[in-house]
Formats: sequence, C-alpha cells, structure tokens
Amino acid sequence: MRLQRDRSLLLMIDFQAGLLPVIEGGLQVIEEAAWLANVAEALAVPVWLTEQYPEKLGGTAAGLISELGEHQVWQKHHFSAMEAPEFAQALKAQSVQQVVICGTEAHICVLQSALGLLKAGYSVYWLSEATASRRCEEARFARERACAQGAIAVTADMVAYEWLDRCDTALFKEVHRRLLKPRSSRGVTFF
Repeated sequence: MRLQRDRSLLLMIDFQAGLLPVIEGGLQVIEEAAWLANVAEALAVPVWLTEQYPEKLGGTAAGLISELGEHQVWQKHHFSAMEAPEFAQALKAQSVQQVVICGTEAHICVLQSALGLLKAGYSVYWLSEATASRRCEEARFARERACAQGAIAVTADMVAYEWLDRCDTALFKEVHRRLLKPRSSRGVTFF
C-alpha cells in the first residue's frame, strides 16, 4: 500500500524542548522530521504536533516550530494521543486514513499513539529516522512492536516520493529542490 498525500497526515509526537537534549541522536531525528514537515507543507499534507505534559517538559522545541508552516498543536497527558477525545474526534473529522508518525520517546508516546491509531483503523507509517528514545534499543523495540501490530516502517524519502507520485509536474520540480537539500546543512539550531 502506497501513501497518498490527500489521505495522509504527518503526526509529530512530543518533540519537546525539555526532552530532546537527552534523546539519543536527537538532532538528526528532529532534522528529519522538520525536513518531511516542509515537504508536507508544500504538498498540503496536514502537520499535527503533540506535547506531553508541557507544563513540565516544555513546548515543542522552538527551532522546530520555526521550521514549520501551518500546523496544529495538541497538548496531552495520556501517553497515547488517541486517548485524548478531542484529538481522536478531530482526526476522525479529517479525510485521513494514513498517518505518518514520528517523535519521542519511541517506546512510550509514539508507540502508544501508533497502537491507538491502528486500533482505530488507521494505516500507520512509522518514520524510522525521525523516531527515537533516550536509548536507541528502546526505539528499535518500539518500531518492531508497532510493525508486528500492522504499522509500516518508512523513511522520509519513501514518504516524500510516494506523496509526490510522479516526476513530470511543476509541483515535483518545486519539492524536489527541497528533497535534494541535505538535512544537516540548513544551519538550524533546534534545541
């Protein structure tokens, strides 16, 4: 099953200022997420962010927010975003069936959100290089568990090119320039 941009949503889980400094590979994770969010914006794919207990962990990292275009932020106290009724209802109101998920920590909030999405009937795409935990082994186990339940592991490039679908359009040319730009050369400080 391929991703289709008119059926997709990019869900970025808990890229919070108080958490990112302790995430193994945190800078790379947030760069990949920001890169795909920029592609999503160009293709009119909705971008949603969650913030877990922001009064303690802070909001989404300012450097990430500055990289994003239009997006929606959901604050939560449940580990799974799907346990927040207003989030689940708003998602149901979208014409979305495919959720590309990424964030921190993979084995807690990302995994529980992915499992909740799967249970609700969504197709879940686990953005591997943009999902992490304090220890990379925890992230690996989380991805394996999510995929065993039906999620599909993907990379940012896979998602972008599936959303693009074809190479002979002006939109492809515009977005492809973004795809060729290396993630780490943008000089953005995320946290």
